[in-house]
Amino acid sequence: MDTSNALAQRSVLITGAARRIGAALARGFHAEGANVCIHFHRSAGEAEQLRDELNARRDGSAICAAADLLDLEALPSLVERTTRAFGRLDVLINNASSFYPTPLGAVTARQWDDLMGTNLRAPLFLSQAAAPALKQTQGLIINMIDIHAQRPLPQHPVYSTAKAGLVMLTRSLARELGPKVRVNGIAPGPILWPEGGIDETVKQEIIDKTLLKRSGSPPDIVRTALFFAKDAPFVTGQILAIDGGRSVGW
Repeated sequence: MDTSNALAQRSVLITGAARRIGAALARGFHAEGANVCIHFHRSAGEAEQLRDELNARRDGSAICAAADLLDLEALPSLVERTTRAFGRLDVLINNASSFYPTPLGAVTARQWDDLMGTNLRAPLFLSQAAAPALKQTQGLIINMIDIHAQRPLPQHPVYSTAKAGLVMLTRSLARELGPKVRVNGIAPGPILWPEGGIDETVKQEIIDKTLLKRSGSPPDIVRTALFFAKDAPFVTGQILAIDGGRSVGW
């Protein structure tokens, strides 16, 4: 089966796409011929630079869309902007995520609302808003999860709980939206380190617990997302760990 042009002129909406893995996903799907809506919240400069980079390669193939994902009323506008620009929506990637420690005993309601909001509530309501357009194109939702949805990350009980909820949401959406829309998840392991930095000893301990004894990179995530989009038409409701075997060798 030739899937070399499977994404040509298809339309992809990626949340948190201005930087890091989101930007890698935008470049990866664009390179396969897709048109891309780059969602951002505060990273306007980086989003616009990425949009211009992609449009320089193929005119009119990328747009930016700003939205606070905690504002539920703003979510349908992301779908509307994408379909207005490109005439369709084929893939929604719920990539945006808040991530920081919430040690038990000091968890606040604001932290709960933020971590649950970006990691679980926004994917639900954005998927709900996108469902009609995705049904028209026999589309796909990809949720970016985390291997710590399976086993909690120390000092991160709220984040880990939100990602565990996203696992169930992925499976529930696959059931609710089938047969017209597929829904799958990607659970990264040690791919990109936290922006605030991490102690080198801790980093090496994490790497040593992978079966492959090394960290991954954003292209590993991109290839997996493209697999779901191009080469897995009979796969839905599944979570694929991209972690070098970390979830096996805890």
